[in-house]
Order: sequence, then structure tokens, then C-alpha cells
Amino acid sequence: MRFGITLPQFGPVIDPGQLVSFARQAEALGYQSLWVGDRVLAPLHPSQPYMGYTEEKPLPDAFGAFMDPLTVLTAAAAATSTARLGSSTLNATWYPPLLLGRTLTTLDQISGGRLDAGFGLGWMETEYQALGIPWAGRGARLEETLDVLRAMWTDDNPVQHHGQLFDIPPSTVDLRPVQPGGPPVLLGGYGPRALERVGRRAAGWLPSIAPGRGLTVAMLDRPWQTIARAAEAAGRDPGSLRRELRVNLVAGPDMVDAAIGFVREARELGYDGAFADPQFAVGSPAEMADCAERLMTAYRAG
Repeated sequence: MRFGITLPQFGPVIDPGQLVSFARQAEALGYQSLWVGDRVLAPLHPSQPYMGYTEEKPLPDAFGAFMDPLTVLTAAAAATSTARLGSSTLNATWYPPLLLGRTLTTLDQISGGRLDAGFGLGWMETEYQALGIPWAGRGARLEETLDVLRAMWTDDNPVQHHGQLFDIPPSTVDLRPVQPGGPPVLLGGYGPRALERVGRRAAGWLPSIAPGRGLTVAMLDRPWQTIARAAEAAGRDPGSLRRELRVNLVAGPDMVDAAIGFVREARELGYDGAFADPQFAVGSPAEMADCAERLMTAYRAG
């Protein structure tokens, strides 16, 4: 199983001067994948609190500073040579698909074909409002975004798309990804339609888990079975789909052991990858780097 870590992208772990060195050191430690997330603002009164938070404190303080995910991945791509680069998740509906396709294709080329395009829909309506993008119909927007990316990455010239939201005239598109068919598209989500979409369209699923809620990785099997049934209904082999688990660390003396416990369970259950996100649990770039070393030491211990 591939083991990865998030890049220092938000909150007090941000240090532009150390981003490249962190990516390079993570790869040297043995991390096989590097990941980013997507957040555009931290409203004082969001449409709903973040999972595990309350109306009085709706969001983590760290969300007040959030670096652009694709820029961070580009910096990591230039500093590394073997680790895969992924997003868990990029809110694809925030981006015009033609521009998104150009950026992802460029990043796949710069990285030598190491990009995993992990997409989601987000959970905060307030962000959609601030971006001027309708909250309603976001699932259909993602579907059409995937249609545009597929055309850009797989269709012969001239490339074109004519949909409900986007219209691309017949055009020459010679900028193509290194990976045949484009970067693997992984999708997040837990709702019935999101899970069905994974099975029908994606290369895999991006679930997440955190200590302290009585959860186990095995509990994610039920939504995975929904994905498998959707894949079979679409004429696809469920066994070809990937599972990449994000493990969010929670601050405490046993945070590393708790995280590695989830990683080991995912490995035993046949997950293709798991990656740790220490950003909620550490308070400085130095702590982030130290946590990366401790996680890898614990992982290698068995």
C-alpha cells in the first residue's frame, strides 16, 4: 500500500520558504504520495459548521490561511521525482473546466505523469456564494466538468463540447497529459449520488477518517459496496477502482500511534493508499516536519 502525507498548506504550518524542502524531505523519508486540499475562505458565519465543530466555533482556526492547492502541487512537482501528487479534494466545480483542464495537464507534464486528480463538491454553501457559483446543481456541474476533461484528455482533434453549462467550439488541443487518458480522477463524497458517481465515472474513491469518533476503517465498507454495485451496473470492474484514505491527526500524546493504527487497518483491508494529514494537530512548520518523521518511523515499525 502506498503511504503518503499532506503538504504544509494551511494554518500555522505555512512557510513558503520551506514548502519545497518539506516535499523533498518527505520523498526522501519514503513517502510515496503528497496531497493538498481546497478551501477559499473562512467565513465568520458559514452556512454550516465544519464536521466536529459547533455554531459557536464553526471552523478550525487554521482555515484562516489556505494556500492555493494547484500552486502548492506545482512547487512539489518541481522538487520531487517519484512521489505521486494528489488532491483530496479539489473542489472542481469552482473552476471553469477548460482552465482546470489546462492547469491539470500542465501539472501532469511538469510532474512527469505523477498527478492524481481528486475532486469533490465541498460542503460549505457560503464559499459557493462568495465565488458566484450556484450551490444548487453542483452535482450536474461536476458531471459536465468531467465530460470536458475527458474530451480534452482523450478525444482526437478537433476537441469540442456542447453541454448545458459549457460550450467549447471545435478546437485544436495539442497539450495532452503524460498519463494516457489523463490523470486518474478520484472522487470524494458519502451521499448516494456521490457514491454512485464514483462507481460510474471515477478511477477511485477518497474517504477520510479521524481518531476520537469511534470510527474504524472497516466502517467505510458499506459505502464502498455502494460504489462497487454502481460500477457493476455501469459495466465496470469494481476491482479496478482505487481507495485512498486520508487520516486526519488529532492533537494529543498518542496522535501518531492513532493515525498509524488507521493506516495499518487500511493496509489490511486492501486499500491502495493512505495518507496522513497532521495540519490540524501541529502548530508550526518545525512541528509538521517532526511529525512527518515520527509518522514514517512508526509506519516502518510495522
